[in-house]
Amino acid sequence: MKILIAPDSFKESLTARQAARAIAEGFRAVVPLADLVELPAGDGGEGTAEALVSARAGEWFCETATGPLGDPVQARWAMLADGRTAIIECAAASGLCLIPPQARDASLTTTRGTGELITKALDRGARQFVIALGGSATNDAGAGMLQALGARFLDADDRELPPGGAALANLRRIDLDALDPRLAEVRFRVACDVDNPLIGEHGASATFGPQKGADPAMVSYLDGCLERFAEVAFNTTGRRIVDLPGAGAAGGLGAAFLGFFNAELRPGIDIVLETLEFDRHLEGADLVITGEGCLDGQTMRGKTPVGVSRRAKAAGVPVLALAGAVNEGAEALFDQGIVAVHSIVRRATTLPEALAHAEENLRFAARNLAATWYTGMENNR
Repeated sequence: MKILIAPDSFKESLTARQAARAIAEGFRAVVPLADLVELPAGDGGEGTAEALVSARAGEWFCETATGPLGDPVQARWAMLADGRTAIIECAAASGLCLIPPQARDASLTTTRGTGELITKALDRGARQFVIALGGSATNDAGAGMLQALGARFLDADDRELPPGGAALANLRRIDLDALDPRLAEVRFRVACDVDNPLIGEHGASATFGPQKGADPAMVSYLDGCLERFAEVAFNTTGRRIVDLPGAGAAGGLGAAFLGFFNAELRPGIDIVLETLEFDRHLEGADLVITGEGCLDGQTMRGKTPVGVSRRAKAAGVPVLALAGAVNEGAEALFDQGIVAVHSIVRRATTLPEALAHAEENLRFAARNLAATWYTGMENNR
């Protein structure tokens, strides 16, 4: 009996590797002789770098970088064993996890630290990049990243704009004369866990702004700022980015890569599963377990559980999913090859308590899921 375990991280509580291990422990308590294959995955959010490095081997580096609110943070990135491919998660230096909830402000946060990590990787010889966009605290259209790489964002008086998405309202010109020339040699593969456009009702500000500290008035204002960025970017490069799928990822950071670099945005889950050789591991599998912190309608827009289930469905392998929360819209997952979804929360609780006990809850839920599945399988023999 072969069971493939391929979860994403459970945000703010478990990494993908920790989640895979907890699920495996739960299943092992019921089916100790099963071949349990742990393949922690990612879809362009936190944990993507870890998944890729675990599959391909590489070296981790830790750098001091500018955090999302301008304070210095310690941020990790990785170089794969080829010595030319850098893996950088936007969340490492520009992530929502770096700001306590009461301090989140989508109008002020910057992606500058992500640009600083790119520079560090260039200094070490990287010329191929995988950039994971998920988990950002930002809504600045990648302006901070571009500034760190040498671009200048100028107002009507040719003054440099301050950090943050709200400052883009005053953008009149983007000067690329001092952009790092090494970027002309670079190819970016951008791992994107959503397909949202830059602006509008499904754009970066409307979809992700509220979780980053934006109230309805600020969402509307920031949407106008991103529209202004798109107009000036088009005047600068001739590339129309406003409606491109994924341009709204990471508060518009996807748009910056598409507009200014040799970049390809792809579903992050596809990049990860190809690197993990997921299809090869599917051969001979009897069951796949996936999951993440929350399953809902947004899961359909390129998240790990759907990427995993679509490949498993094509191979004729059933999929079960575990999540911290199962919310409205999760029923759509049944058409994607997921047979059943289960919340791991055992009783009414507060969010901090649920996060604190996520590992034991996941292990317990996996054990129960294994018993239910195995009993049904035995009864059908």
